[in-house]
Amino acid sequence: MPTPFSFLAERYSLSNRALRWSTTAALVVSILIVLGGGVVRVTGSGLGCPTWPVCETGSLTPTPALGIHAVIEFSNRMLTVVLCVAVGWAIVAARLQRPRNRMMTRLAWSQFWLVVANALIGGVTVLTALNPYIVAFHFVAAIALLTTSALTWHRAHLGQHAEITVPRGARTLSYTLLVVTFVLIVVGTLVSGSGPHSGDSADVPRMAFNWVDITVLHGVLGTATLVIAVALLLVLRRVAGAAIARRRTVAFVVIVMLQAVVGLVQSLTALPEALVAVHLLGAALVWVGVLRVLLDVNPGLFPTVSVDAPATREPVVA
Repeated sequence: MPTPFSFLAERYSLSNRALRWSTTAALVVSILIVLGGGVVRVTGSGLGCPTWPVCETGSLTPTPALGIHAVIEFSNRMLTVVLCVAVGWAIVAARLQRPRNRMMTRLAWSQFWLVVANALIGGVTVLTALNPYIVAFHFVAAIALLTTSALTWHRAHLGQHAEITVPRGARTLSYTLLVVTFVLIVVGTLVSGSGPHSGDSADVPRMAFNWVDITVLHGVLGTATLVIAVALLLVLRRVAGAAIARRRTVAFVVIVMLQAVVGLVQSLTALPEALVAVHLLGAALVWVGVLRVLLDVNPGLFPTVSVDAPATREPVVA
């Protein structure tokens, strides 16, 4: 059955440049969503808007009586609208490519469904008065959205590189690095859920973990992540033609080291709000970084051909 997108695709097309810009916008806003959630948390604005989807009963937007916390919380909700626009742009740009790339279209649509899921989980977070386990799940869902955004961005920017033969050891290390980094991020949500920043100025229940113990585990996993990344870099040094993969790994090592410094400083300085927000932003950048390492060490994960037969009637319009 014809759809509005197929109707448009029969008459118009967009350039690959438009696709690259749209996927970049979606990726950037997906990262900003993580930062926005961190700002909401450390300012105690999680229940600034006491209900959902409206800000308070009878009002979609904050009222003066709710104060600055409602403005911060509502602004974060509005950032989701910006993300919807960026993802919508990516979907349209992907569908109007000539020739059509079905993988790209599916990746773009996956972002849409994860935006919807994140919005619903965010609503449940408010309606359950910031249950720490729901809050942690909300962050993991944001990481899932960031994953699809990064994959879509990578596919849109995929160029024609020389084929390289990466040894099995490097591929194994790259997958191990991905798994350990994911566990590191999940444990990080437990650290936040056990710590003092509940997301609201009132008393909100915390997870029943010993904060010191779970923080030490988080640090051990961070060290393991760094060691695996360095080991991967050493293996890649001996691989001819792996310059891009080496650069990605070096960038990842630098990001992890900076993230470790921020985490150590905030632990030693009573978790200042600004550093906690920066650490959450760093977590998003670490995850994007490890995905890029995986994709460049394993270029075969994305085939270069995944298109329909090209159409020849309509010119590119953007």
